[in-house]
Amino acid sequence: MFQKIKNFNRLIRANNELLTANNSLLRELEWAHIFHDSIKGKKPLENLSLNVGRWAGNYSFFYILNRILFDYDINKILEFGLGESSKFISTYIDNYDKECEHLIIEQDENWKEVFLSKFSLSNQCEVQVLDMIEKEVYGYITNSYKNLDKVTSKYDLYIVDGPFGSKRYSRNDIITLAQKFDPNDEFIILIDDHQRQGERDTSGELLKMLKAKKIPIFKNTFRGNKEVLLIATKKYKYATSI
Repeated sequence: MFQKIKNFNRLIRANNELLTANNSLLRELEWAHIFHDSIKGKKPLENLSLNVGRWAGNYSFFYILNRILFDYDINKILEFGLGESSKFISTYIDNYDKECEHLIIEQDENWKEVFLSKFSLSNQCEVQVLDMIEKEVYGYITNSYKNLDKVTSKYDLYIVDGPFGSKRYSRNDIITLAQKFDPNDEFIILIDDHQRQGERDTSGELLKMLKAKKIPIFKNTFRGNKEVLLIATKKYKYATSI
């Protein structure tokens, strides 16, 4: 009897997991259509070869990125991790906003060379290679960028998608940068892979820090087959509803 109950419960869990996976897939398919509609008529972006998903951002991420770039006054962008979104931003800059500055922090010199051998970034895009190191955050080991203090400017848009993720307090370098924020700063922060515990740890600490600094923030989570957290100050608050 007990074995039958255990088997029944196991079947229910498996069914629930399958339903969750199917719902996630359906949401991602919907985001794919929304993204492609959002770039219609923007030929440089329509013609851009993008590998969406897996290690790169998913369709909800690229839709949000597209809307932010075109709908808001974004002059300076900091991106953690060189990849598909770097291509998207570079193409946007070269064709729609040649004054925008884009700094990319990358952990791997070899990957930088491979990437640049296949794609030519805008002259407004700079790639800095900072080695990945391990540091301790609240008793957990997390990946981080070495010598991040080289990043001294403030930015309108922060994209958190590097370095490699950690099980807890993942990509915590955004916390290091946020320590310099003040109530007069206006910005948007995008945290990719927010369905994972590590990124949620970091966003929780970030939100607490911003509250302690008395920086009013607005936020929303966009869900496809992955989650993207958008955090915005008052100037950009309507980005949470795009």
